[in-house]
Amino acid sequence: MSDEDLMSQFQAGTVEAFDILVSRYKDPLTNYIYRFLGDMKECEDLLQETFLRVYRNRHSYRRIAKYSTWLYTIAGNLARSEYRKRKRRRLYSLQSVNRDDEEYEVEIPDETFSPDRHTESTIQDHYIQEALKQIPEEFREVVVLRDVQQLAYEEIAEITGLPMGTVKSRINRGRTKLQALLKDIYAPAEE
Repeated sequence: MSDEDLMSQFQAGTVEAFDILVSRYKDPLTNYIYRFLGDMKECEDLLQETFLRVYRNRHSYRRIAKYSTWLYTIAGNLARSEYRKRKRRRLYSLQSVNRDDEEYEVEIPDETFSPDRHTESTIQDHYIQEALKQIPEEFREVVVLRDVQQLAYEEIAEITGLPMGTVKSRINRGRTKLQALLKDIYAPAEE
């Protein structure tokens, strides 16, 4: 049964159809969100929030759109929002008082983020994830959608709201940046 048929059944009140959709997309969405954010705990929270929004907004889905596109759009929007929030939270702020009893803020960098503590990944997966974190968000998202999630260019354009040419250009530039970051890891060993 197609995703769109299952969604129609779910809209008609068949909760089992929703369960099937969750089981179909749980792992691919986990992979997508994790690759985007690099934090398994945040990934799990956003995955749950994505399916919660699908459940709550099931009647806003229209069959003219592919279900997976609609789902990835929801997940992508949540991941982008979380990424932006995280960038703003990078510094902790502490209130302190100087000798003149004037308050001032002391900024301490947040160095606790370490995705390898949250996952049992291979060494190469760790390096790939680290490289993904180093490329800009606009390249990371489309590379993950294309190369990890294996979505079609058309679907990526729909999910991101970008023109097809921009999608292809960003994928190409993102891959180039990743290759540069990973060249030493995947270079053949010299004997």
